[in-house]
Amino acid sequence: MSDTRQLTLTDKKKLEADLAELMEAKKRVAEEIQIARGFGDLSENAEYDAAKAKEAEVYGNINRIEQILRTATFVDDSAASTDVVSLGNIVRVLDMEYNEEDEYTIVGFTEADPMKLFISNESPIGEALIGAHLGDTVVANTPGGKVSLKILDIRKR
Repeated sequence: MSDTRQLTLTDKKKLEADLAELMEAKKRVAEEIQIARGFGDLSENAEYDAAKAKEAEVYGNINRIEQILRTATFVDDSAASTDVVSLGNIVRVLDMEYNEEDEYTIVGFTEADPMKLFISNESPIGEALIGAHLGDTVVANTPGGKVSLKILDIRKR
């Protein structure tokens, strides 16, 4: 996987909303630290320690999201082509081993939800499907072994 992540505009909106929530949490944590300082000796102040730990977590998450927003490439998934599987497509496939059909929505990692068959373009199946055409058979190297999938349909989400 390269250092640059490819994400949808939906991913970008979700990350920006998460960042806004974290900025509010940052203000609340700063207030908690101020209040905890008033409880006395900082070396034996559990409230202060808890607030500082929370502060570190919030700052870590802010840095992580800002890094993603700075370095990711954002794709307009509403403009996804149906000629080739790409981010934002819904792909109907036939599992060649079990002769079962599934329908995957290829999304960025922030939207991934395997239970809904929303799979990341960075997942083994997502990676195998990206760039394939209608009628192609791809092989995904999953943790459970190799999976052969024939592409039956590609459409916009």
